[in-house]
Amino acid sequence: MIWDMMPNPNDDLQQLRARIAATAARMIAQDGADYGTAKAKAARQVLGVDRPTPNALPDNIQIEDEVRRYQALFHGPAQAARLLHLRRAALEVMEQLAEFRPYLTGAVLNGTAGEHDVIHLQLFADSAKEVEIWLLNRNVDIDISETPHFKGGRHDPVETVSFSWQQEAVYAELYEMNDLRGALKPRTDGRLQRVDAAGLRSLMTNEESQQ
Repeated sequence: MIWDMMPNPNDDLQQLRARIAATAARMIAQDGADYGTAKAKAARQVLGVDRPTPNALPDNIQIEDEVRRYQALFHGPAQAARLLHLRRAALEVMEQLAEFRPYLTGAVLNGTAGEHDVIHLQLFADSAKEVEIWLLNRNVDIDISETPHFKGGRHDPVETVSFSWQQEAVYAELYEMNDLRGALKPRTDGRLQRVDAAGLRSLMTNEESQQ
């Protein structure tokens, strides 16, 4: 009986992670912060230290779940309408970019997209220049930057083109064709990590049928 009343260190750690995840989720939903920045700021607020031990931090899946709860609780129908608009815009641009094997990732795919979110695509081509030329030939203004490779820090960053589509910002990471095989692996929690245009259509149809 006495043992059952003793505090469990694992329970305390889980509660800390939950508080950090909820705080980070609020920053993501309200301010459009990226997951890494939100997690660091949330940990600083909750723990009062700049460099917490890694096991004190929630993973991105836990934070994503909290973002989903926050959106449902505070934004409800408005968030659902925003998500549908972004998915329709994403599907249109993916159809236009079909020759570059476009895949949708991020908040527009996982359903947590809100006011500040943009459309994240991954394109696969023989060279990044092909995509840039395709866009420029259609009078699409682009900005070029770099994004970490989805395979991790062992790989060089990839070129990213940013442009506007239906007045929505699109960030398209430009990968080589050889990267496509690794891109098709599922997430560790079994959820979709990326989908092609057919997968996005199916997702939208299934969700509309459930409403």
